[in-house]
Amino acid sequence: MRYVILGAGAVGGGMGGRLFESGHDVVLVARGAHQAAIASRGIELRDPDRSVTLPVPSVKRPSEVAWKVGDVAVLATKTQHTEPLLAELAECAPASTPVVCAQNGVENERMALRRFSNVQAMRVYFSVTHLEPGLIELPFAPLSGLLDLGRYPAGVDEVSEQIAADLNESTFGSLADPHIMARKYRKLLSNLGNAIEAACGSRVADPFAKELWERAQDEALQCFAAAGIEVGPPDLDTERMAAMGPYRLVAGHDLSGGSSWQSLARKTGNVEADWLNGEIVLLGRLHEISTPVNSLLQATANRMAAETIAPATIRGEDLLAQL
Repeated sequence: MRYVILGAGAVGGGMGGRLFESGHDVVLVARGAHQAAIASRGIELRDPDRSVTLPVPSVKRPSEVAWKVGDVAVLATKTQHTEPLLAELAECAPASTPVVCAQNGVENERMALRRFSNVQAMRVYFSVTHLEPGLIELPFAPLSGLLDLGRYPAGVDEVSEQIAADLNESTFGSLADPHIMARKYRKLLSNLGNAIEAACGSRVADPFAKELWERAQDEALQCFAAAGIEVGPPDLDTERMAAMGPYRLVAGHDLSGGSSWQSLARKTGNVEADWLNGEIVLLGRLHEISTPVNSLLQATANRMAAETIAPATIRGEDLLAQL
């Protein structure tokens, strides 16, 4: 099984690098200076215990890969980049190619299933930072994270089982779960705080930011109930997460900023709030449930990205006052 990682940034680069380090066949698809750095000197993975530079093959586009039977496409981009990537992938990869959605949110799988017959949903619990070309930093070791998956919309197959086995021997904990989307909806509740973290720098230390996060999750739970959506219990993976050990600094760096925070820090011009908080706004409109907090967070994150406003420069108190 060869893993073609589409979007070798933080999650994709970390996952692909660890799989390659464990002896698996991997190709990284990356862009710009990041791809150039990987091609010239390899991808560097740093964790609290060590640093390793790996000569993982890389290309700039999916069409540069000679696709074959046994390949698995792993989508590791933000959701706003999924649709054009899938369109490009469909032009060069067989429709039977398994596609793994290693992404936050719950819309990527629906997009992929329009073009590919075997779609695997992956719940990503993986703290990882990518701010410099060619460098991925992981604050947990020796277990890097939890990457559970299952076939979308439900069930598992041989592909699910094989990927889980490969990840389990590559510093990850992985389960093949037939109810994987319940895990992803539970993760979505947590990701509603991404916009708060990006704007305020914390979603728990600041009491105003914490209140915003709690209210955003309350809106989501009302929407999930109205839509009949199954959500995994809060303590679903408590023991497995505890087994990862404490968060630690990597080379003295505090890597506590999540994916949206990193997007603002890199000035990418976009964030995935439309597919996180925006998912709750959509469900609210479909089921006539008011979602003012998630609407505010979605708009705030999008404005910060469009105007290249630095992360952690908005007070939770000011956001709360707007409600």
